[in-house]
Amino acid sequence: MRIVFATGNEHKLREAREIFTGVEILSILEFDKAFDPDEYGKSFLENAVIKAEAARALTGGLPVLSDDSGLIVPALNGAPGIHSARWGGLNGDHVRNRAKLRNDLRGVVDRRAHFLCTAVLLTADADALVATGRVDGLLIDEERGAGGFGYDPMFVPDGDPRTLAEMTPDEKNALSHRGRAFRRLAAMTARHFL
Repeated sequence: MRIVFATGNEHKLREAREIFTGVEILSILEFDKAFDPDEYGKSFLENAVIKAEAARALTGGLPVLSDDSGLIVPALNGAPGIHSARWGGLNGDHVRNRAKLRNDLRGVVDRRAHFLCTAVLLTADADALVATGRVDGLLIDEERGAGGFGYDPMFVPDGDPRTLAEMTPDEKNALSHRGRAFRRLAAMTARHFL
């Protein structure tokens, strides 16, 4: 089975390939090198569907995987939320995003936060499979670890003293929001297609 993942993010692509075993995961960039739909949705689900529908139009009927994920900080009224990837002003500029987050948290005592992921698989016949994943933790000011991406160097998940960036890819996938959503979606996909 082949599934097209509506992302150009190599980190997400690698995570999906590690979790969706027995499935060939293709990048949307194999179909359109400039794929970058406008994410105008007001929720993670809306944005995931927008990306999946845009990708499905390019794939010749192959099933399409998409996700939208973000960091939610209650002390910042839920920000950065659906704007996590462009919080610092430029889409995908992880250094600027983390710098803005540190600045916004200056003087904030409550550092609780969680990552949320909504993953969608659109089938050729327009069925939609949806799964979510969440991981709770605390934000720290210093950045630790060389793995992961995004806010991972600042996020310490509940029950572990390490940041997500200090974990191996397998350790991170076992507890991350995206790993949880993708595992649920992979199980649903297996039941639906296999």
